[in-house]
Amino acid sequence: MAPLTAPLLPRERGGWWHAYVCGVHGVELAHDGLLSGAFPPEGARCPYGCRVDTPAVRGAWAALAHQACARRIRLLAAVSPAQALPPLIEYGERYAELTSGGSHGQAQPWMLRGRMFHQALSEAIWAVSLGHAAWTLAEHELPGLDPLLPLLDSLERAAAEARATLVAQDRFTSNYTAWLNAAGAVTAHAAALIRSGPRDADEDRGGPADADAGHGGTANADADAGRSGPADAGWLEGPHGLHAHALAAVAPDGWEWEASTYYHGFVLRAYLFQLRGTRPGDLPDAVAARLLGMIAALAGTASPGGVLPALHDGPYDRPATAAEHAELGVLAAGFAAPDHLAAVTARAVADAGPGHDRLESYLSGWFAGPPRAAVPPGTRFPDAGLAVLRAGGVHAVLDYGPHGGSHGHHDKLALYLYGEHTPWQPDPGQVPYAEDRWRAYFAGPDAHPAPGLPGVEPAETTGTLDADEPGRVTASCDDAYPGVRLTRTVLTGSGYLADLCTLAPKADEPVVLRLRPGVPVEAAESGGVVTTVWRGEEELRGLHVADAPAVLSAFPAPGLADDPQRARTCLDWAARGPVTFCSVYQAAGAEPAVLGVAVADGVLRVTLAGGTVEEHRASGAVEERRVP
Repeated sequence: MAPLTAPLLPRERGGWWHAYVCGVHGVELAHDGLLSGAFPPEGARCPYGCRVDTPAVRGAWAALAHQACARRIRLLAAVSPAQALPPLIEYGERYAELTSGGSHGQAQPWMLRGRMFHQALSEAIWAVSLGHAAWTLAEHELPGLDPLLPLLDSLERAAAEARATLVAQDRFTSNYTAWLNAAGAVTAHAAALIRSGPRDADEDRGGPADADAGHGGTANADADAGRSGPADAGWLEGPHGLHAHALAAVAPDGWEWEASTYYHGFVLRAYLFQLRGTRPGDLPDAVAARLLGMIAALAGTASPGGVLPALHDGPYDRPATAAEHAELGVLAAGFAAPDHLAAVTARAVADAGPGHDRLESYLSGWFAGPPRAAVPPGTRFPDAGLAVLRAGGVHAVLDYGPHGGSHGHHDKLALYLYGEHTPWQPDPGQVPYAEDRWRAYFAGPDAHPAPGLPGVEPAETTGTLDADEPGRVTASCDDAYPGVRLTRTVLTGSGYLADLCTLAPKADEPVVLRLRPGVPVEAAESGGVVTTVWRGEEELRGLHVADAPAVLSAFPAPGLADDPQRARTCLDWAARGPVTFCSVYQAAGAEPAVLGVAVADGVLRVTLAGGTVEEHRASGAVEERRVP
């Protein structure tokens, strides 16, 4: 890594980062010059050649720049403490200057307003980085930290006021609360460390567990006691602190209530940031169970190669998000062992790109004691409404659960398919929220591999899990489309995955099952069976047959949410209902090879190499028989 330099701080307040998007192409703009202190003179760069310079984009750039500067200061605090202090002191001066008039006057009416940013959430994320930087400098016993106290105290007060507003609005379970709690706790504890002064050479620093503590080593005994005492101000154990939020916002199956991969990890990262210097074993068992469940939920939903499906709202492929997931993986490994997120962490580090600062490398010793025993990764998540099945080199996620609130997508009974490393049929993710046209598309049914009525927007609803057997699940939904019952059975056969999706309208009307590849795909029909080949780092083969006249058509469609302009081939399987669409998927090299499929009288017959035929009905177990 090249020598680190201190950042030049932006001179403006931060806006809404979701406005950092090209209105022409729907892609996030380039993160140029975030540590330079100045907006790009020719405008923010779009990958397609646009240069965008509007007040909203400038404000969004400033928001991203403030976050990048805070992250760099946090990194400097770990590797070059003397370099970190001047910009941290400068931030204190700038915060006092820019926020003297109170909350941000340009925030949109629906926002929970911040002072340094449009949103209090953005300010809390920024405050956590600055608070941890100050905390680390205090542990290094760097002199001259007292000038940081006004900033830290102001940030804690701002977090408390914003949290009180959320509670008054009956929005306590919001993902904002997790970050407001983290901001308040971290800044309060950093201030307590500074006020307590340097430690004596013979002072107990926490025992053997702290012997090699680096960036995340524990604080002194008085400051540690303050985590649950006056300095804590209820951030951890109070009626609206971390403990209460985890029990209210995380379901027993381990998923944050919105069932969005991004916001789930977002909340978990805030929790783990807040718990720096604590002992995982000291967390109340009920609270710890929620955090352990959150880690297990991510591990169980991720592919064996560490691909995290972008369920519901969240970026599809974004280096900044990958950097966050790298931090999350390292923190989770310190909280729970064994490390079930190792593959996710490794993939995140790779996806963060060549400019990644490897800040996660300095998070060892974050906790003051040994990890808790990890919960094994799950495959069934009844509260989130997700079921994971794996067979024939295919990792499948069936989404039948609640809509997910403001972060929900119209993907009821969608089936997402991944290889170990390849997103064959992924959740497409979401664009930055200020891009209304593409945001509506990626939240809508046409972007997702889900059953439905062509051209009809479904209702926000919840499906039901009708059957759950080893290697087989059936879910249904009656009220996504008026008068239409949707049923989807996903099962594992001998070296393959089968999907039986039934659409049963009350009247004879058009229905569609959408296939939405994330990789190049080829399709060919012969004898009433369609064969698809899905390319990528790994190859997938699909065989498709329906029990009623049906046509599977290929057409060009918008790309995934990271770049809607990068066209992909999509497939619509259309018929007049009722109809059952049957697909059998197998990764290249899986054995025994699937040689053919047929459907008759509601029974799917799968012929395998060696002469075995396996039969599957909409209900009931697999019946296997040998063909002479």
